[in-house]
This record gives sequence, structure tokens and C-alpha cells, in this order.
Amino acid sequence: MRNKKSIRKFIRHPSDVPIQVVLDRVVEEPDDDTTLTNVSLGGLSFISSRKLQILDRVRVCIPILQKENCLTGIVVWCEKAAEGYEVGLEFERSQEIFRLRMIEQICHIEHYRKEIESQQGRKLSTEEAAKEWISEYAGDFPAM
Repeated sequence: MRNKKSIRKFIRHPSDVPIQVVLDRVVEEPDDDTTLTNVSLGGLSFISSRKLQILDRVRVCIPILQKENCLTGIVVWCEKAAEGYEVGLEFERSQEIFRLRMIEQICHIEHYRKEIESQQGRKLSTEEAAKEWISEYAGDFPAM
């Protein structure tokens, strides 16, 4: 169960972007059933088909980004969920936190792209969605 300190660190930002998660300590295939659920300044949470242990080091890659934009973090909580496990991951290094902040914006842009297609029937490329999202919402995006 999550403690109150962990909960306060994870300010929720909903996201529906698929991610790949690989345990750092073993060479294995990515968890194919992983979905990013929330992104915050210091970490993220995701749904995984497998239970992870507290303090496991994991590498997270987002397929819509280039492979070298993977992040490494530490599991700070893992709870049974309706479909698998919800896992909270925390990043400690400032470089990782800055990169996560950029990824958070990309997730918002991807969500915007899907929403526009669903609601308006317009199919936008990632670049087109980014330009629209930046002009419409970037000013409201909280500073670090």
C-alpha cells in the first residue's frame, strides 16, 4: 500500500500512452501489457501485467519517442489492480526529472491528437498535433 509521502509526490496527470518497461537487473523482454496511467514531476505510474518489487530499478521507454529517450527509475509502490498491478516509479536524478517533464508534454500532445481524431474526425500527425497543442495549451503548462 502507498504511504502518504509517496502519494503526495505523485501529482496525477492522466495519460493513455503505451510504454515499455524492463527490469534493470535482468535481461528480458519488455512487458507488452503496460500502459502509462499518470505522469508527475518526480515520477510516473503504470499498469503492468507483472508484480514488481519495491526498490526494483526499471527502464521505461515510450514507443512514440526514440529508443534512446528511455528513463530509469525506482519502484516506490506496487498495488494489485483490476487488470494486473499499478506501479509507482520515482526518478531521483535531475536529468531524468527534466526528461520526464518533456515526456509529460509529449504525452499531453499524443492525448490531444487522439482526442481531436475521436471528437472532430481530424487525423493529425504528431508534428501537427504538437503545433496545435503548443499554440493552444503550452502557456497553461506549469513551469518546473
